[in-house]
Amino acid sequence: MRKTILAFVICFLLGALQPVLSSTDIKHQKLKRELVTVIDQKSPLLIEVSDKVWECAEIALEESRSAEVLAEVLEREGFQVERGVADLPTAFVATYGAGKPTIGILAEYDALPGLSQDSTPFKKVLVEGGAGHGCGHNLFGAGSLGAALALKSIIAKNAIKGTIRLYGCPAEEDIGGKLYMAREGLFDDLDACLAWHPAYKTSVDVEGSQAIDDLEIEFFGKTAHAAFDPWKGNSALDAVEMLLFGVNLLREHVKPSVRIHYVIQDGGKVPNIVPEYARVWLWIRDSNRQGVKTVLKRVRKIVEGAAVATGTASKINEKGSYYEMLVNRTGSDIMQKNLEWIGPITYTEEEIAYAKRIQKETGVEEKGMVADINPLKETPKDPEGGSTDVAEVSWITPTLHISTTCAPYGIPWHSWAVVSSSKHSIGYKGLLLAAKAMATTALDLLLEDDIRAAMRREFEEKLDGTVYESGLKPGQKPPVRVKKDSKK
Repeated sequence: MRKTILAFVICFLLGALQPVLSSTDIKHQKLKRELVTVIDQKSPLLIEVSDKVWECAEIALEESRSAEVLAEVLEREGFQVERGVADLPTAFVATYGAGKPTIGILAEYDALPGLSQDSTPFKKVLVEGGAGHGCGHNLFGAGSLGAALALKSIIAKNAIKGTIRLYGCPAEEDIGGKLYMAREGLFDDLDACLAWHPAYKTSVDVEGSQAIDDLEIEFFGKTAHAAFDPWKGNSALDAVEMLLFGVNLLREHVKPSVRIHYVIQDGGKVPNIVPEYARVWLWIRDSNRQGVKTVLKRVRKIVEGAAVATGTASKINEKGSYYEMLVNRTGSDIMQKNLEWIGPITYTEEEIAYAKRIQKETGVEEKGMVADINPLKETPKDPEGGSTDVAEVSWITPTLHISTTCAPYGIPWHSWAVVSSSKHSIGYKGLLLAAKAMATTALDLLLEDDIRAAMRREFEEKLDGTVYESGLKPGQKPPVRVKKDSKK
């Protein structure tokens, strides 16, 4: 009898310590469970879409088949799809629902050149010289699709007011398709936007990104016979070498947060002709856009000096300029709670063995998969790492971003190892986790006015009166590319 009474008292006290859930909270939790169930039910479809995009492996602005794979599914599921937006043939916007709030979800699907790889845990080229998903964007597109489809299902079933909009965003790896979409105002009416990216860890991303300027620098000289009368020529390649020498000297005089990198795209045709044309592709990064512009002024002077010294003419083509990410910690905290509620990924022995084989082949520690959910970190003043055109959206509307484990820990990114992981169950599991985290967070944003208002307040405070300005020149068009076999 005493044991029964004691057990009752303990249960009563434990129950009293639990937070009291309102009927609204209970309903929202039920809807989130339904979202997770829908994504699980649609997992075969999402994996099929991911694999199709992986097999297409289309580089920036050539993603005609990849975009269509996603668009066709969205239309079949009841979304209204507008193709070819913002002068980008491989971009689209898919919309479901009506009225406010309007929540955006970003999807990417471009591959990287020269990374063709079979779905094996060792390096094995699939198509010689072909492209491959070395950044996992096949997973990215399918995961975002999963979130959108699940939300559509819940909105329709429960008559929820609001609009879900999935953006098919091409060319993140090259020209930055979202630059053109942002300039056209496609994100202007969003109440919030969500995105994700494959990684080898799982975290809500609050560490920001670097701003970047993307430049193509050309020099125009005069040809001559390199042995018989080279004094009659003006070498564009000499100008390129002087430019790069000057840029490398400049590295001593920039802040530690600055990164400058380049490739010589054209340096002449044969050694016995003084090159009349040469071209460099150069990127400047810093922790904020103003820092990039400061370095750019110096680079312009170096370009001018190289042209004067070599008797050539120069031209700088500004291909695009990205902002740094404007982190929204209010919304990120909501996403973190949803991620923890869903829980981390678990792996089979076969999956861990596959991961360790990849790590062995790439020369990194054989830790297997690391799927623990990381706590929210502090947002640094000078973020490390790369740049992304998702940052453009973050200066237009509150934007949240998450990374999920889709590849073995520590492997080199933009490599064959990521391509291999992106057509394997270790990648699919990260895709599904991202879909669930975005869908549950988007549901909070649809249903909770207070959350949206708090996110908007933080957003406005961080803008501090700044009005978004496109990093593109007025009238600048994307360098549209069409694959020869795109109609097949």
